Amino acid sequence: METGANRSNNENCNIYKDSSWFSQFRNASNPWMARYVYALLFLVANLLAWAARDFGHGALIEMKRLKGCDGGKDCLGAEGVLRVSLGCFIFYIMMFSSAAGTSKLNEARDKWHSGWWSIKIVLWVVMTIIPFLLPSKVIQLYGEIAHFGAGVFLLIQLISIISFVTWLNDCCVSEKNAERCQIHVMLFATTAYVICLVGIILMFIWYSPQPSCLLNIFFITWTLVLLQLMTSVSLHPKVNAGILTPGLMGLYVVFLCWCAIRSEPPGDSCIRKSDSATKTDWLSIISFIVGILAIVIATFSTGIDSKCFQFRKDDTPAEDDVPYGYGFFHFVFATGAMYFAMLLIGWNSHHAMRKWTIDVGWTSTWVRIVNEWLAVCVYLWMLVAPVIWKSRHDDST
Repeated sequence: METGANRSNNENCNIYKDSSWFSQFRNASNPWMARYVYALLFLVANLLAWAARDFGHGALIEMKRLKGCDGGKDCLGAEGVLRVSLGCFIFYIMMFSSAAGTSKLNEARDKWHSGWWSIKIVLWVVMTIIPFLLPSKVIQLYGEIAHFGAGVFLLIQLISIISFVTWLNDCCVSEKNAERCQIHVMLFATTAYVICLVGIILMFIWYSPQPSCLLNIFFITWTLVLLQLMTSVSLHPKVNAGILTPGLMGLYVVFLCWCAIRSEPPGDSCIRKSDSATKTDWLSIISFIVGILAIVIATFSTGIDSKCFQFRKDDTPAEDDVPYGYGFFHFVFATGAMYFAMLLIGWNSHHAMRKWTIDVGWTSTWVRIVNEWLAVCVYLWMLVAPVIWKSRHDDST
């Protein structure tokens, strides 16, 4: 029996290595191919949610179950987003329940994760339709829960980004690559800081043209302070984390600050885009498409980064180990379904969103700002915590 199992395992690995991508997809032997299909389904769900929000009012008005919506004429669009999001969430939670704990490529759950696409596509369609038959109160309850789920997604994404920045810095400063990467580290760090400073200056010019724009001035100035704080802590002799990680984290927090200010609703003289806010132009359409793709890419890249959440890391995985955590992958997509719903409705189910817009509203602005501040806090804690633990350990001995 053991010999037969080993033979089956070896055949599976050979298919995974030597076959064409189509054969691997058909034989459910390549989980790397499977993740693209899941990402495609997730993208389709995003597009359906957008269609339900911007164009679904006329189609959904005929459904008597949705006439009890409490948010006025625009609540149907928001409810349409939540219904599509709920169906997507249920699908990925079911996949999470059925694939969590898979460790080997030759397991039945590995075949289920990487194959059986006809059944799973039918299941995805059914899960998308069922929420449209549920009463409005259930959807509103899901909308409240989705706030928490979207926050979990942002936290996972934040830890994943910080983990990547730390990993990149460790690779560059390791004994093997220290001399070879020294110039590259200085070049990347300098470029990062220059981009950060240019971004801050441009935000001052574009989003605080008047002294009365106190909130935007506070956001941008505080971002500059946080950049200086991260650099100072990282270069402290007791921390000595280098200059690359605060530079890369600076890019991230400056980007979050820009996204926060861009999420402010139009009509304010501090936002230059307010002059053309009443009409949809090609720039708005491109920004919306980029925003949708960014959601999918962020979910996709975070979903395969389960190793940053492992306390015990195996440096020498076996040949037949799964390449990423299937359960974590589907869990990230499930929370990502809640996240894209919040972006499309501006984190408020009673908030009217203009067509071809995404993540607009004061709630969205403050979510971005809090995410920026939280990112800095988590990064600083990752720098300071080893020093504190070492100091306590020295005191105890």
